[in-house]
Parts: sequence; C-alpha cells; structure tokens
Amino acid sequence: MPQRISATQALLEGRFQPASITVENGKISAIDSYEPREQDIFVDENYLLFPGVVDTHVHLNEPGRTHWEGFESGTRAAAAGGATTVIDMPLNSIPPTTTEGALKLKKQVAEKQIYVDTGFWGGLVPGNLGELKDLVKAGVFGFKCFTLDSGVEEFPSVDEQTLYEGMREIKRLDSLLVIHAEHAETIEAHALESATSYTAFADSRPPLAEVQAIEMVLRNVEKTGCRTHILHVSSAEALEVITQGKKAGLPITAETCPHYLTFVAEEIPDGASQFKCCPPIRSKSQQDALWRGLLDGTLDLIVSDHSPADAEQKFNADGDLVRAWGGVAGLQVSFTAVAAEATKRGIPLEKVAQWMSASPANLVGLSQKGRLEVGADADFLIYNPLAEQTINAHDLQHKNPISAYDGARLQGRVEATIVRGETVYALGQFAPRRGTFLTTTTDFSPAEAK
Repeated sequence: MPQRISATQALLEGRFQPASITVENGKISAIDSYEPREQDIFVDENYLLFPGVVDTHVHLNEPGRTHWEGFESGTRAAAAGGATTVIDMPLNSIPPTTTEGALKLKKQVAEKQIYVDTGFWGGLVPGNLGELKDLVKAGVFGFKCFTLDSGVEEFPSVDEQTLYEGMREIKRLDSLLVIHAEHAETIEAHALESATSYTAFADSRPPLAEVQAIEMVLRNVEKTGCRTHILHVSSAEALEVITQGKKAGLPITAETCPHYLTFVAEEIPDGASQFKCCPPIRSKSQQDALWRGLLDGTLDLIVSDHSPADAEQKFNADGDLVRAWGGVAGLQVSFTAVAAEATKRGIPLEKVAQWMSASPANLVGLSQKGRLEVGADADFLIYNPLAEQTINAHDLQHKNPISAYDGARLQGRVEATIVRGETVYALGQFAPRRGTFLTTTTDFSPAEAK
C-alpha cells in the first residue's frame, strides 16, 4: 500500500522545497508538488526532510569486542542520529573481516540485531591477498589497511610492498582501498612516554606523518591505478598532498570526521582521553583548513569514524593520552554536531547533506542511497534545526556512556529516521523493524545471509 510524506522543506535537487513524496515497497516511486493529504506523514515548516545519513566509517566491534559496541547498540545509535546506512569496519572485531569465513560469522551475529541498512568492509593485511577475491564475491565494499600499527594485534599493518601488491589485486577486482595513512617511523621519532596535555599528544603525531604516508600511498596509486580513499584527514598539510594527487588525475578521494570539525586541541582538558583519536584533533587553524577543504572539494565527505571502547580501555591510564585507547564515539551525534558547526560558519545544510549522505553513498556505489529522488530507497531524516540540546553520554544509545560530545551544547535535533519507508526512530522511541544487509552487487535480507 503506497504511503506519502508531505514536507514543506524537502531537500530535492540540492535545495529545500515543498513536495509530496510517494513511497512504495521501500522505494520513492513519485515526487509531486506539495499537496498534503490527511493520511500523509506531514513534515511542517519547522522541520527539514533530508535523505538519511550514509556513514561509511563505523566500528561496531562484534563479534569479539561486543563489550565495546555491537550491532544492536551501534545501529540503534545510528538510527537515533539520522543514519539509515552504515558500513562496518573490518577490525576491532575478533576475528577481523579478512576472510570470507569471518564475514559470514559477522553476518550471522548481526542478522537479528540491525536497525539500519548495514554493509561491510574487508581488510587487507599481510598474508591475505588470496582472500580478497572471495570477499569481493561475498559483497564487501572494499578493503581497509593501515600503514602503521592498528592498535590490535589481529589486524597488522602493511608495508609498502604489501600495499603495492594489495593495490594491484584490488584494482584487478575493480574494488576500492580505504587507508589509514600515518607514517610509522615519523611517529616513532616523535613518540612520548606519556602525555596528559592534548596539544602535546597531538604534537607527537604531527601532520608530517600524514603527509609522508599519503605521499607513499599516492606513489602506489600512480603505479597501480587502484581506486583509493584516504581516511580521517586531520591536517592542512595532508590536504595539500591530496590536492596534488587529484590535480594529477589519480583516482583518489578523501574524508574527514565530525570531531576534527567541531573540537580543537587547545580547548580539550588535560587527561580527557575520550577525545583521543589517531590522527589527533588539531588546532583551530587546522580545523578551519578542513572546512575550506570540504568547500573547495579537496575533501569529499564526512563520516563518523565511530570507534568506541569501554571505560577500562579509555580511562585506565589515569589521563595518559599515550596509553589510553584511541577513538571517538560519536555515531549518534555526528550529523547534528556537523550541522550545528556548519550553521555557525554560515555553511548551508544542503552542503552537509551532500558530504554526509550523497557523497558517502557515491563512494561505495550505493546509488539508491543518500538522495531523495524517484527510484531511491525511501530513507529519510526529519530534522529540527532550531531545537537546542545538551548531549549527555548516558542518554546516547552507544553501549558505553563515553563520548567526546558529553556536555556539548548543540543546536539541532534528529526527530525521526525512516529506513526504506519504515520509521525506525521517532521522538526518542524505536520501532522493532530491523535493517537489511547491503553488498556491492545486491541487497538481501539478513535471513537470507546464512
């Protein structure tokens, strides 16, 4: 039975305009002039109708480290934050998603838990080159690797030769490489035994480490032609290298994250390990450069890099940022935090939707996601841009009440999230509807994944 959403401000073709949108079988089947009917879902002039957020950088950690996060809590947090699609990273789960068997296990544990549509990255590690083809056939959206220690022993980093060989194979498979690019030797040369000052910690992972690693990555992109995406860019210096690569016509894209766009190192209290991430949050001038990089197209998208952990991992080091686990938990807050900061800077929310919905969907080839158009999935985010809220980590849906956003005062609030035409979150309440697994070739329900 078709249903309709009538909104006075729906984001269509890059601008907000009134429209009545018909949904059939989870898809947008028609977009017509605004003519609300009594039975429609009605979105009045106080709210904005966005396409759902597509978050391609999420660590859900299950199986193996489900006490850090899991599919149930993580995708519920996604729904509460307006994300209708997430792509799960291959590491921090045990086993990591470096074999087809590990991917099957991950789907088995996820199948009855997901609130939003969910896909998976594979991993590129030393020794698994022969696994990549089977992972592509099984539907991963690409492969992640590290140029330095990942922090977990079961997901080792790649050296330049392994990276080159991996890129050749990924190119042959017509897939995508996403890479954590920091130069290990440079970071080792700046290493500190301990640090409670966030600025001191940031200085121990300087922009030079990003630059050198990205330069190495681009050398191998040029040799192999492998489509490559640079993860969590944090510095102006890295932007310069990416710009050079794009000007040279290399098949590269790049992202940054909400915590780099909303926090600055000089304002973070000493010992506040909930802010620790790698690369680190940097200075106000670096933050301004990242916003310029988004506006000029050097950076293509914004994703959460939701990387949670429990209190033992985050706080057992007594404020020592060198020993504390790195990662910011922000999946539920990401869209609102970026939208609030963009509004302060006079940047239209239409651009935020491009960076957080359409562009991430484009990165992974989900042409049916991240946009409001006929034929697209009926994924919607209903947003109140004028509401004010103070974030309390204990109120978030994340498994552990730990977040850099705890205490942040933000303008804007997600009021409802609709996935394939079904409301999964509204006014603080969740529906029992579960999401669907996504692959590079087809969509299939979790029940079909066995």
